[in-house]
Amino acid sequence: MERLAIGLVTLLIVAIVVFSATALLPGDVAEVLLGQAATPEAVAGLRTAMHLDDPAPIRFVYWLLGLLRGDLGQSYVNNLPIAELIGSRLPNTLKLAGITAAIAVPLSLFLGITAAVARGKAYDRVVSIMTVGVISVPEFMTATLAVLVFSVWLGWLPALSHLSNVDSFGGLLRAYAMPVITLTFVISAQMIRMTRASVIETLDSPYIEMARLKGASPTRVILRHALPNALGPIVNAIALSLSYLLGGVIIVETIFNYPGIARLMVDAVATRDLPLIQSCAMIFCVGYLLLVTLADIVALMANPKLRA
Repeated sequence: MERLAIGLVTLLIVAIVVFSATALLPGDVAEVLLGQAATPEAVAGLRTAMHLDDPAPIRFVYWLLGLLRGDLGQSYVNNLPIAELIGSRLPNTLKLAGITAAIAVPLSLFLGITAAVARGKAYDRVVSIMTVGVISVPEFMTATLAVLVFSVWLGWLPALSHLSNVDSFGGLLRAYAMPVITLTFVISAQMIRMTRASVIETLDSPYIEMARLKGASPTRVILRHALPNALGPIVNAIALSLSYLLGGVIIVETIFNYPGIARLMVDAVATRDLPLIQSCAMIFCVGYLLLVTLADIVALMANPKLRA
């Protein structure tokens, strides 16, 4: 119950921050919608019709009550229900996140565990250097390099992800390859480092030494004794990395023109579609909190000492 209460308070604080941040965006929504040729009277009338002249606290309360009822409001630009707009894009983002997670998580666990077992050897040094190098490169640079290598130089993959033109399994792979490669590079590095550090710390524990003295095989030591006790930090690293897929794909979806919710949010910022921006931001925050809460639950289940 305590964690649930903390989560609800966090969501309220996030809602306040999101609403305040969008209210501080430069430009007038009414002027953007009507264009530069609009008369001051028309702009004033539209602002009144959209309740933009109401005090910010009143607008926040109405918006928050709408969220609690499940009413995300109406898009300023498209004049469509925001739930309908998000509903058409959210599955694409979740699909991209699911494919990336299915590749990145097993790959990160394998590299992190094997690097920990081979600590100090050439393999461990190579993996560590690669992860540090990947962490040092921002995602927009990784995406740009992927376009240069796979699209421009090699010509293997398309630079943009057009899901509407996918009519075969091969076309599906080509459409998802570039975003998935980029996101896998971005989120795997941190998971590899956290997995390696957690497994090394566990392997240095006295009970691991006792298991070795009793004649347990290296495989049994890793799978039966080390991994269960290292699961908590690993799961937290995975949850934090996967939470990036819900909110941090903005750059990736924009560069590759991927029709997801992050790209929808970028377009909403360009057109000052405040309700749409706020709804997308809240979805990202809810997803992040769910993943972090799930990580805490798994960590508690894996380590009963934390329950006290």
